[in-house]
Amino acid sequence: MLRERFRLKETIVTITAREREHIDAAKKSIAKQRSYLEDFIRNDPFFMLTLEPYDLKASDAPDIVKRMIESSTIIGVGPMACVAGVIAGFAVETMIDAGATYAVIDNGGDICILNDEPMIVGVYAGSSSIRDIAFEIPARREPLGICTSSGTVGPSISFGCADAATVISEDLALADAAATALGNAVQANGSLKECFDAIDKPGVIGALVIRGEEMALWGELPSMLRAHVSEERITRA
Repeated sequence: MLRERFRLKETIVTITAREREHIDAAKKSIAKQRSYLEDFIRNDPFFMLTLEPYDLKASDAPDIVKRMIESSTIIGVGPMACVAGVIAGFAVETMIDAGATYAVIDNGGDICILNDEPMIVGVYAGSSSIRDIAFEIPARREPLGICTSSGTVGPSISFGCADAATVISEDLALADAAATALGNAVQANGSLKECFDAIDKPGVIGALVIRGEEMALWGELPSMLRAHVSEERITRA
């Protein structure tokens, strides 16, 4: 299996595939989708700044913008809340077009997976005492999104205090937007169970929240097991 870290401006990803050409295809997709997005933002900087759903007026917006708007509107957050997930999703789609049956893009904790064999995906929750847990993902023929937001780990904007707010969906942009909303809903006090109301939307399969010594699960999740979660595998700056 080949694994490569790739950085293009703010995008930092780990690409995993069996063939070099599939990794190259992912890199080209990331560069292309970023250029589409940058051109759109150049003409409308508000798209990048708003923390609320965006009202699209341009009829010729690129697909990446349309996907971001659609998913973020469902969840009720700004479109940039799902930028990492949507870029990962496009990259895996391009790898599939190049013939890949195994393709993984980890874009800073927002992960798109196509796996024709079972795999383990760890959950990293920073300084939380809940550690070394993972999802066991059975072999699949369609991509799956596992996206995580945190108020204590990483540079992303979060208005909550979750150590990890993880959402699973077959729609990568939706999973990323929902992870942001779920993370925002987790406050220092209050029921973790009630936080899931923020993401109880069609297309969201399941979710997990870790806050300090507490963990809550919602929806349909893959089997969980104990596994060493190595910080060396974490994609970050």
